[in-house]
Amino acid sequence: MAQTMDIDFDVPKFLHEERQKAPAKLQHYFATFEDLYERKLWHQLTTKILDFFKEPESAPYQIAIYQKFVAEWEDKINKLSLVTIALQAAHQFKDLQESVEFLSEIIKKVDSNETKDVYVLAVMESANFKLKLNQADSVKEAIDESEKILDTFDSVEPVIYASFYRVSAEYYKAKANYAQYYKSALLYLACIDIEELTVADRIQRAYDLSISALLGDMIYNFGELLMHPILDSLTSTEHDWLRSLLFAFNAGDIGKYEALVPHFTKQPLLQQNQAALSRKICLMSLIEAVFRRSTDNRSIPFSEIAAETRLSVDEVEHLVMKALSLNLIRGSIDQVDQIVVVTWVQPRVLDKDQIDGMRRKLEEWDNQVKKISSFVGEQGGEVFAQ
Repeated sequence: MAQTMDIDFDVPKFLHEERQKAPAKLQHYFATFEDLYERKLWHQLTTKILDFFKEPESAPYQIAIYQKFVAEWEDKINKLSLVTIALQAAHQFKDLQESVEFLSEIIKKVDSNETKDVYVLAVMESANFKLKLNQADSVKEAIDESEKILDTFDSVEPVIYASFYRVSAEYYKAKANYAQYYKSALLYLACIDIEELTVADRIQRAYDLSISALLGDMIYNFGELLMHPILDSLTSTEHDWLRSLLFAFNAGDIGKYEALVPHFTKQPLLQQNQAALSRKICLMSLIEAVFRRSTDNRSIPFSEIAAETRLSVDEVEHLVMKALSLNLIRGSIDQVDQIVVVTWVQPRVLDKDQIDGMRRKLEEWDNQVKKISSFVGEQGGEVFAQ
């Protein structure tokens, strides 16, 4: 939908008419618009337009303001501000396809080498409307194109990254690609102040992240999510059990996991994937058992692994082979003596309890060094150097 202007368009008349329609609370904006427009103070006018669009009561006037007023001097506007204003107006169309058509014209205006970052913002927000229209292929094309463009920049405005990761996350959610959703959703949250989200939105995002962490094929460390304040949104809600479940997985606590399994009836996806979740908690229990051991004590008998994971001894070898194939641990299996020798465990983002465990390990190490130092001092006698 092109935004065209009549050559003899009467801007003051238009603003006067819109002012008459607007509620008293907004009327002062129109007088300011006219004053700044006549004085050609484009930066101040842009700022005032942005303020006006933030007013909830301005919604019915935004399309007309953009198409009949802003479009008349859009070449004077910073391109990021132009797209920001246009995006707000795009949400006011009742037909999603109209929003897409409206934004297609905006995309053309910022498709230049100098404004490729802003181009990404417009493309991704257009893709957001296309996702609601079930145009998944077009959305994936937008994600791929935008990712390549962003890779050419050292950095861009946080709002652009936020748009890219938010829309990407919604796409992967629609495709049930849990691992990619988890990654994109966490990156989106890193680009924004979560306090600006509504309470309902924070709860929904925490819930979706929790489900994706549990069901993601290659996600075996929840530390980054557990330490993120978004997860606190589930506390004292009907989803509080899900938060507890994540902590149980991260700690490899099979007993706590089994106690929480009855809650799976509240989420069909967890019920359908219960067998996979049981395998996952066993792997995480193995990882945690290895992680708790000191580096000089990682030759683990099958019997100990069986006790930790609540599997039979006959199932331990298959579990360890799975962990090795997923690169969760490195080492070897002694099938004769039934011992697993672990030389490396996947780095992890630690929760507070695990950090406290690391602190205790360091204290033990420090005490051992002091004992050795004391022993050498008492038994070593005099050492002469020439």
